[in-house]
Amino acid sequence: MKKALAMVSALLVMGGTQAYAADMTKQPNVAVVNVQQLFQQSPKIADLNKQLQSKFKARQDKLIAAQKSLQDELDKFKKESATMSDKAKTALQNKISDDQAALSKDASAFQQDLSKEQNKIMKNVLAQLNEIISSLAKKEGYSMVLDAQAVIFAGEGSDITKEVTKEFDSK
Repeated sequence: MKKALAMVSALLVMGGTQAYAADMTKQPNVAVVNVQQLFQQSPKIADLNKQLQSKFKARQDKLIAAQKSLQDELDKFKKESATMSDKAKTALQNKISDDQAALSKDASAFQQDLSKEQNKIMKNVLAQLNEIISSLAKKEGYSMVLDAQAVIFAGEGSDITKEVTKEFDSK
């Protein structure tokens, strides 16, 4: 009985080893995608950037105008403070201080809103890219797809950036 169990165990170990060895001989089919290049050259990404800029342009222009107005007030204070009455000096200082606080608050809100919108767009773009890359990898039989920026060398036929860009831009 012990001999039979030892023999069955040996057969199972040999079978498992052969299956493992068979998996080790199979070469992985790896592709690379240059995501940075896609972001730089994609017309769809350029269009998304234009939409984002146009959405925030009015607020940005308002901030620039407020900053210029504040700078004009500071220049006026520097030039005229020596000849101003204490009351006028204090009033202008208070106005400058209030305008600086308002500008800082508005700029902070603008930056937060812009970042939130950029993150929302980026999340959507990355989800689309992941879907496209996964679909293409399954279709072409790739076992792994890496970002080209993380790869030191990749053979000519392993770069699928053009295919991914083409499909991304067409959606």
